[in-house]
Amino acid sequence: MNRRQALVGATAAGVAALATTNTAAAAPRTTAAGDAAAGVMAPRPPMGWNSWNSFATTITEAQARETAAIMQAKLLPFGYDVFTVDIQWYEPEASSYTYNAKPTPALDGYGRLIPAPNRFPSSVGGAGFTTLARDVHAMGMKFGIHLMRGIPRLAVERNLPILGTRYRAADIADKSSICAWNPDMYGVDMTRPGAQAYYDSVFALYAGWGVDFVKMDDMSRPYDAHAPEIEGAHKAIVASGRPMVLSLSPGETPVVRGGHVREYAQMWRISDDFWDDWGMLEAQFTRLENWNPWRRPGAWPDADMLPLGRLALGQRDTKFTPDEQRTLMTLWSIARSPLIMGGDLRHLDAPTLALLTNRAVLAVNQASTDNQPHFVADGTRIWSARPEDAPADRYVALFNTTDKPKEVAIALRQLELGDAARVTDLWSDAALGRVTGRLAQRLPAHGAGLYRLTA
Repeated sequence: MNRRQALVGATAAGVAALATTNTAAAAPRTTAAGDAAAGVMAPRPPMGWNSWNSFATTITEAQARETAAIMQAKLLPFGYDVFTVDIQWYEPEASSYTYNAKPTPALDGYGRLIPAPNRFPSSVGGAGFTTLARDVHAMGMKFGIHLMRGIPRLAVERNLPILGTRYRAADIADKSSICAWNPDMYGVDMTRPGAQAYYDSVFALYAGWGVDFVKMDDMSRPYDAHAPEIEGAHKAIVASGRPMVLSLSPGETPVVRGGHVREYAQMWRISDDFWDDWGMLEAQFTRLENWNPWRRPGAWPDADMLPLGRLALGQRDTKFTPDEQRTLMTLWSIARSPLIMGGDLRHLDAPTLALLTNRAVLAVNQASTDNQPHFVADGTRIWSARPEDAPADRYVALFNTTDKPKEVAIALRQLELGDAARVTDLWSDAALGRVTGRLAQRLPAHGAGLYRLTA
């Protein structure tokens, strides 16, 4: 049993029903019973909401509480249970998608980031996110935060002490290891005394607040340069004694490091920030295909958040067409990417809510096995999977990636079915009757269909 597996017992209902998923050829297949016995973190793809797509760096406690209440009412019944406050919750003057060149983040006396009290008043007096996390938990949800890799530059300038050691921030900082797009942190040189102790102190603090999920940024690129800090964060979570999912960002994580990343994190980004652009969406097909062998319970290649509904500080709605939105949800579901809604829930419209809460589609994401792509024809993408509750059936996702309507088809024999099968459209819940020889559907440009086939 590795350290990640030994961390905590899984709490998701029905974990014992998990079947095997595809893994790399060199890696042994993992059984459901083994996963449950090992205490796998995130046995199914995490589902939730994150503030980045809609609030950028600016979310306040009042906005967070309002959003969490909406999430509890409208999304939690469908399994969306991770509520995450994204980047710069510690920055008093955060204002947009850009960053202050010389920030003055809120810190405690040991160089650890704490919530900016002008934005999160319940954090005053050293409470941190304790009160907000407690109230999110009372809603039946998990509480997540964003964290940049490294140690705050301000802590290094002040040369603050590292909790429980004789070392100080300047002793462990690597001033040559800086994020290309965010000015908040220096890297931590994990070869130096006090380095692991610093990360241990950070995650111990956040564990004390009741944090369940940490999206850790500036980690996956360049991967090898940051691998010691990835391992350090993992070790710190283990040392904290609290089950916290570790989500690495941003990508593109190199596929050849799949064995390492799934050992130390439960989620990792496969691309840079994903937004509502067809070119970006089309590129995710290849990335998800490439990462498919590395997915397993507790290890989820992450195609990033769902930029749906109202976005960008309320300035616009998603640029994805309705057909592209269905393609997005279908691909994330059949490839079992985490489902993290990014749009502003205060402006959640009925079509977007319907897209997010189709139980038959969500079951493909949460309860399928043997997920795999099929390469059949240019201008199309096809995936299939087996339902956990009926492995003889097949889920089939058909995608038309061209700019014109197109028939997309796959032979039933390629799905290991017989000559005929009954077809149910999972998006509409319509029975489409029996097909013989192949499944074929005419799809709109950039469109998708998702079906369940029963022999």
